[in-house]
Amino acid sequence: MKPGQTQRRPWIVGVSGASGTPYAAAVLRALLAAGENVDLVVSRASRLTLLDETGLPFRDAHWQDDLREWLARGADGKPGTFDVSVDGVRHWSAGDLAAGPSSGSYPAKGMLIVPASTACVAGVALGLSKDLLQRAASVTLKESRKLVVAVRETPLNGQTLRHLVSLDEAGATVLPASPAFYAGATHIQDLVDFVAGRVLDAAGVEHDLYRRWEGELGGGSRGGAT
Repeated sequence: MKPGQTQRRPWIVGVSGASGTPYAAAVLRALLAAGENVDLVVSRASRLTLLDETGLPFRDAHWQDDLREWLARGADGKPGTFDVSVDGVRHWSAGDLAAGPSSGSYPAKGMLIVPASTACVAGVALGLSKDLLQRAASVTLKESRKLVVAVRETPLNGQTLRHLVSLDEAGATVLPASPAFYAGATHIQDLVDFVAGRVLDAAGVEHDLYRRWEGELGGGSRGGAT
């Protein structure tokens, strides 16, 4: 690093194969809007989910174009809903175990796994490091950095619950992708943004994705989401 330069310290965002790619898109947009740098890891399974939920591919050789098109879509799938620059994003292939986030010496603020499948939860809880996403999560825990795991599955069996308890005991924040309705949601994007906002709350990143509870009953129904 040259004298006078500020060291880049990104948030690592891992996207696993669970249903819920709109949650990942909302988190990524909000991080970029907040001026945060992002290191992105998209698992092999999540690429299939993204194709199924949006019809869009995610290719290593064309990741910038694919990411830009993905983030521009709303939760309802409508293209061109958002105007997003991906200049603050660095992409790492999920199979690249020599990538920066695989090492504790790589500077990062923490990691957000959105959405987190039960397979991903198990892999991180057991320290399997079978791909870069799991390895980066293990590194985040061992370096005592913030790890937010937005698990998206229902129902949850005992084995998965034990894995989630293990992650909690290791210092991770377990955040089920459970939308709330007090914010006055009137659109699917409002429900998605609520979950994304809670992920960012856990990470300590400022945003304006949802209307916060202010102790006034009926406020959501009168004012709508903001």
